Amino acid sequence: MTSFDPPPGRQAPPGQSPQQANPSWLGQVQPEYYRPAPGLGQTPSATTFGQPGLPPASTAPRARASAGGAALVLGGGVLAFVSLFLVLPYLLENTGPGGFVVGFIASLLPLGSVLLAVRYIDRWEPEPKRLLFFAFGWGALVSVSVTMLLQPFFSLAAGPASGLDYTTFAVTIQAPVVEEFAKSLGLLLLLVFARKQFDGPVDGVVFAFTIAGGFAFTENILYFGRAIAESSTPGVDLAVVFFLRGVMSPFAHAIFTGTTGLILGLAARRGHSGLTLLAFPAGLVPAMVVHSGWNSMGQDFLAQYILVQVPIFLLAVLVVVLLRVAERRLTRQRLQEYAAAGWFTGQEVAMLATPAGRSAAKRWARSIGRASDMKAFLHAATRLAFTRQRILSGRDVAANQLDERHQLDEVRALRAALLR
Repeated sequence: MTSFDPPPGRQAPPGQSPQQANPSWLGQVQPEYYRPAPGLGQTPSATTFGQPGLPPASTAPRARASAGGAALVLGGGVLAFVSLFLVLPYLLENTGPGGFVVGFIASLLPLGSVLLAVRYIDRWEPEPKRLLFFAFGWGALVSVSVTMLLQPFFSLAAGPASGLDYTTFAVTIQAPVVEEFAKSLGLLLLLVFARKQFDGPVDGVVFAFTIAGGFAFTENILYFGRAIAESSTPGVDLAVVFFLRGVMSPFAHAIFTGTTGLILGLAARRGHSGLTLLAFPAGLVPAMVVHSGWNSMGQDFLAQYILVQVPIFLLAVLVVVLLRVAERRLTRQRLQEYAAAGWFTGQEVAMLATPAGRSAAKRWARSIGRASDMKAFLHAATRLAFTRQRILSGRDVAANQLDERHQLDEVRALRAALLR
């Protein structure tokens, strides 16, 4: 038991947070919102993993997908299907069948790097797969269609006022504004209709990277396919374009839209609806600015790439690392509060809330043929910690407390399954 845990059987007084209740900037809780974790009602068993004797727990009711989330996925699927009839003919017209096939295959490589990054960022508290599919479909099809439909109107409305020639306007203003708006609409929909899953900056970055990865995938098909269809030396031109887009900048769109996702996630964590609405335009501005800066690189491309774009990429990596560290600290603190109420032992908290502990737990579970049960247990405990964070933030307290009770039962049932 750590020095800042309340002694077993005792709780912090209502309205007063214990020492280190705010483990990081990701989990800030105002004292007036703090409430003790629900008590177990009895002293927990000292049994830990690898030892028999834990009393069985009742099977917990599974949390159902929210109606909003289901409607979002269904609506997104319909929009993606309809968008396919606009996007696919456009790609084929510009690339030809052969260019489309080559472009599609070549685009899988940079897409794979973005999705691997998403998997790395999302490992601690994975987002529901249905929402990730929605995000990818929105990026690859719906946002592309929205961009295609909005660009002519934006050009007519803003082009003459810009005082720029059409090419410069299209590259440095139109594309950043319209594309980032189209991609970020998907983020806004996720925030509105899947509020429980989109409740922090990590979620925002994960969804933004997935949307941007989908958008870049479709855009790369166009660029790579054109290099085949419109060149007298298609192999050379494809290699050049692939190096520029697939090697030097596979994360460009992810970083652009990731700034919007980060800002929306920070606003969502605060739990204020007005702040969330303001966060959408506030998050679009840096995304558009960074996107425009990338598109504006010209003859001194290499110098700007090294001096500006590489530092931006490294900053993005640093932000991701800090987000992951903050997630782990938040998980540990919230689970320690449940441990103080009797739901976990100190050894279990160390196992659930540290990378080393999780790795050791997975190895042990594999050795007894319970790897899937352990994975479910780790994810359930992490979801529980984040549910408690929403409660302590004063967000939808009654609904989240109901989820909390279900998740506590689920954790007990999964622990019992591991020790059968």
